[in-house]
Amino acid sequence: MKTFIQTLCMAMATAALVLAPATAAPIKIRVQAAVPAKGDEITMFKDFAKNVHDLTEGEVQIEVLPAGSVVGVKEILDAVDKGLLEGGLAWTHYWSGKHPATMLFGSPTAGAGLGIDNIAWVSWYMFGGGKDLYNQLWDEMGVNVKGIMLQPVGPEALGWFKEPIHSMDDFRKYRFRTPPGIPGQSYNEMGVAAVSMGGGDILPALEKGTIDAAEWCCPKPDSIFGFQKVLKHYYLQGLHQVVVNADMYINKDVWNKIPAKHQKAIEVAADASLMRAMAYRIYENGKALKDLTDNHGVILHDTPADYFPEYMAAVNTIMNKHKAENPFFNKVWLSMEEFAQTAVPFWAGAQATNANLGKAYVDSLKN
Repeated sequence: MKTFIQTLCMAMATAALVLAPATAAPIKIRVQAAVPAKGDEITMFKDFAKNVHDLTEGEVQIEVLPAGSVVGVKEILDAVDKGLLEGGLAWTHYWSGKHPATMLFGSPTAGAGLGIDNIAWVSWYMFGGGKDLYNQLWDEMGVNVKGIMLQPVGPEALGWFKEPIHSMDDFRKYRFRTPPGIPGQSYNEMGVAAVSMGGGDILPALEKGTIDAAEWCCPKPDSIFGFQKVLKHYYLQGLHQVVVNADMYINKDVWNKIPAKHQKAIEVAADASLMRAMAYRIYENGKALKDLTDNHGVILHDTPADYFPEYMAAVNTIMNKHKAENPFFNKVWLSMEEFAQTAVPFWAGAQATNANLGKAYVDSLKN
């Protein structure tokens, strides 16, 4: 009898193993970034990837690869489109050669001429119709990609110079590294010799004299690249990237294979990343700026007053050109304008209070 019961239990156990559904293999997404491994964007992206891992109980695993791991920075989007990479991480304005409207998502220069700062942009994106337009962008570009917005930054610093600049006439003496697209076009419109290049190429170009001045981002990323080794005069107030957003691109075929519940988890983690990235940047940039000025001889200056009206005029000229030439660009810009007419009067007034509050505290530190 005992032998019969043992045999029956073994048979039942074997049947259970046969009938149990096989555990699905994890969905693995390799994401090549446009920055080196030491970049803050990768630090923040790993935080997002861990949240996705935890929310999906390990069933979606995102691996980040530094710049150049599989393809060059300029080839990232094409590689994702073709399926050579499952994913990419960069800034949408890097693809402005494919469509000018990418600028309004990745880097709406001078707040798109509408007074939109980085926080207001997120409000437009999440509640003012921006996300629907962002989802339409990829079809407009003709790429097989799902975009996911992750890391808002801004405002970015004007940049680094060999000597103090007192006016735009001084500025125009320099060959200046700028981002691609409308920011660089705006500087060219102002008579500045704008040169576009990747972040990892900036310091060698400064050391060789290929360029004389440069911008990249903000105190922390700038210090990681080591610009303070060559240049000591730093200007925080700039208009060229008041808003700049890093985002992820997933091959659409890969995205469609992800179960709906895990797609939702990725989108929830992405929305959380919008706030986490902003919070991370404020503290990290504060620490870096203090280190630069206290320990590396960096001198902080106010941007010359004539920069602001000249840059705004240049941006409006270029915005009007793209609005006239590209219907989708115009559609996105009009959506931003409608949002700005409602939101910016409130937000600008509130931010003036915040700015005055902060300035009063900074002034007290000098006493």
